[in-house]
Amino acid sequence: MAQTVHLSCLLALLVAGPAQGVKGSLRGQDPGPRPLELKEVFTLFQIQYNRSYSNPAEYARRLNIFAHNLAQAQRLQEEDLGTAEFGVTPFSDLTEEEFGQHYGHRRAAAGVPSLGRKVESEEWGESEPVPRTCDWRKATGVISSIKNQENCNCCWAIATVGNIEALWGITWQSSVELSVQQLLDCDRCGNGCGGGFVWDAFITVLNNSGLASEKDYPFQGKGKPHKCLANKHKKVAWIQDFIMLKDNEQTIASYLATHGPITVTINVKLLQQYQSGVIRATPTTCDPRHVDHSVLLVGFGVEGRQAEAGSSRPRPRHSTPYWILKNSWGANWGEKGYFRLHRGSNACGITKYPLTARVQLPQNRRPVSCPP
Repeated sequence: MAQTVHLSCLLALLVAGPAQGVKGSLRGQDPGPRPLELKEVFTLFQIQYNRSYSNPAEYARRLNIFAHNLAQAQRLQEEDLGTAEFGVTPFSDLTEEEFGQHYGHRRAAAGVPSLGRKVESEEWGESEPVPRTCDWRKATGVISSIKNQENCNCCWAIATVGNIEALWGITWQSSVELSVQQLLDCDRCGNGCGGGFVWDAFITVLNNSGLASEKDYPFQGKGKPHKCLANKHKKVAWIQDFIMLKDNEQTIASYLATHGPITVTINVKLLQQYQSGVIRATPTTCDPRHVDHSVLLVGFGVEGRQAEAGSSRPRPRHSTPYWILKNSWGANWGEKGYFRLHRGSNACGITKYPLTARVQLPQNRRPVSCPP
């Protein structure tokens, strides 16, 4: 553990210099960093994230990709309007195409899903004031541990399971950890680790009359389509139905505060270089029309940050409203597995597909309150 922390500190110190040099070399302004500087940073990256390459040619290729990604992180650092920090991540040796193939999912065709924007305001008190902050992580037994999808393209399944786990915990005061593997094996579209959609996952849960526990039906990092074992295991949670909310951030915040976490699907592009802070993307840097990564929306807040003395990058003095999102890339990524997006600008298309299960019929619901 001590070695990991030490390497993280060294990476943080070394990246700024090489990134500037790489950026300049790409633009033809200077010859770039000394080879030893870049290779030192790359060696630290390999140690930190346990990377090795099959031959010298592959090493050279990954080194070039790494240099390009450092330059990209530097550009994002300059262009982002929020408080986000971009730099070295576990994905810094992947091309943008490789990253998208492994950690996003295929994009939905226009008009999908044909659910309609359900939920009438009188049903759940949309007119109630939205609190300043909400963080379901602070509630006991609601948010399960951070998962790591590894090489399985199953963000859609993990987000779905996280949504049901949270709602089950809020409604029944019963902590459950549910099977992602069941969704991969029993997915009605049979895609397993090949990608999928949250709405298909919810339909799969309904078709299988619930979900088994993670303990009984554990995650294996690979799907076995058409080898569904759902009937062999006891179901420990189930849903009544699922709905899609209105594509409005105020509506989403109100529902989140009064019901619980929601699944959303966003454009994954900026997360490859993300380290921490609030991403305030523009439509150019993160097109809201092209969403390809499903995550769990667990809260929101407001960050007030003063400009840092001596900082090379001015920080906004005004407050920044943000969403808190739970990712599926392990606790060593981002903010201990979470990340934050600017709230109020449809950052990265967060309003496109806000879906949530319902574990209890609306007329039987009791009021709930999100921890501030």
